[in-house]
Amino acid sequence: MAESGNGKVKPKEIAAKAAEQMQELLGRRVEGVTGLSKDGDEWTVTLEVLELERIPATTDVLGSYEVKLDAEGELTGAQRTRRYPRGEAGEG
Repeated sequence: MAESGNGKVKPKEIAAKAAEQMQELLGRRVEGVTGLSKDGDEWTVTLEVLELERIPATTDVLGSYEVKLDAEGELTGAQRTRRYPRGEAGEG
């Protein structure tokens, strides 16, 4: 994994690595990154995953996953924190 000039992995690469590993693990499409934070050497990335595709797309079911990665970008933990229809407004 590429490092920034100060020897640290770039946040966008951590987010991409999290999405790639979760997509492979779940066998479902990652729709996007909705959160990213770092605590010491551990990264936490929040991903939005397409869990159930429906017609119309506004009725798709999405899942929000909190993913933990180590300093090298390897997955160390993951859990679904929310499941909701795509068309649902707001958080909760």
